[in-house]
Amino acid sequence: MKAKRVFGIGGLLIVFIIALTFLFVPAYLDDSTNTVIDHTEYQISSAARELHKTLNIGDLHSDSTLWKRNLLERYNRGHVDIPRLREGNVAVQMFTSVTKVPAGINYEKNSSDANDRITQLAIVQAWPIATWTSLTARALHHSDMLHVIQKQAPDEFTLVRTVEDLNNLLNRRADGDAIVGGILGTEGSHALDGKLDNIDTLFDAGFRMMSLQHFFDNKLGGSLHGESGEGLTTFGREALVKMQAKDIMVDVSHSSPQVVKDVLAMSNKPLIVSHTGLHGHCPSKRNISDELMIKIAHEGGLIGVGHWEGAICEPTPKNIIKALRYGIDLLGEDHIALGSDFDGATATPFDTSELAILTEEMLKANFSETEIRKVMGENMMRFLRENLPQ
Repeated sequence: MKAKRVFGIGGLLIVFIIALTFLFVPAYLDDSTNTVIDHTEYQISSAARELHKTLNIGDLHSDSTLWKRNLLERYNRGHVDIPRLREGNVAVQMFTSVTKVPAGINYEKNSSDANDRITQLAIVQAWPIATWTSLTARALHHSDMLHVIQKQAPDEFTLVRTVEDLNNLLNRRADGDAIVGGILGTEGSHALDGKLDNIDTLFDAGFRMMSLQHFFDNKLGGSLHGESGEGLTTFGREALVKMQAKDIMVDVSHSSPQVVKDVLAMSNKPLIVSHTGLHGHCPSKRNISDELMIKIAHEGGLIGVGHWEGAICEPTPKNIIKALRYGIDLLGEDHIALGSDFDGATATPFDTSELAILTEEMLKANFSETEIRKVMGENMMRFLRENLPQ
């Protein structure tokens, strides 16, 4: 009887520990991983506030679907949710699906065989069991999250799949509706689980942008932070052709320089670098060469400037503006956009609700109103109109 009682107490203790793990660990990981650098309240001039209200703001990269949050609620952790997007006057947010991250990630060299952190995150956040082993299932889970939000709050959030969707969204906002649009993208095409048919699967689930690599080499080719330095593989070439045939925008963030060159050589559409810095402004291992950036821009590409240390070296609003100015001077005002990498295990100087500080700092730095409008979102909107499916 005593042994049974002890076993019963032990069993309850185990259940209690498991319950605490699922209840508190996801929030702890999110809160400690996606941080806002301490700062006093930003002072925004009336001129900046008035201009900011009139902007169509877009951000090319956020990993917010990775974390256990109801994005319809406002949180005091992380960088992005629908209420904060509305506070920041964001029209369109690209939500990128992170499906694999090797343990010990760095900007130098990572093995594709290293233990995968997202498997652990999937389990502790109680994702569907299929996501524990399938990277495609993880991307589909992230898609499901946004589809649920759209269904629950169609007046607050809508997914953008086509040019018509985008135009409807922007027309509603022009009429005073504060609705936010979301676009689905992948953070690396290992999310295909090595199968070309999964391009169709993800497209049907709403994905309209796919990056080719993340922090490690994959079946498509070498990563900027991988071990091989190789270019596109045969599978990568086949995938690129199929993506572009379906009007899926291709992102070469995290791709090796040789992959970028190979894609430029065979691509029939402009490319995105969704979240990056400019090497001439910040000589980080995270940033490819200015020469490659010039080639991407020359072919009509769009460069999203990030907000974290690895991209811009000093993560402050003023230095983000310096990176934007460097990009405009190097590539032209039509090729620079925002690519925050919010919620991507980054420390940023503000969350999305505080984006008006960028408008403020650009005015102080004598950006023209045209430059401000283009960088804050018009370049992204134009690119989407030209490259989303009709």
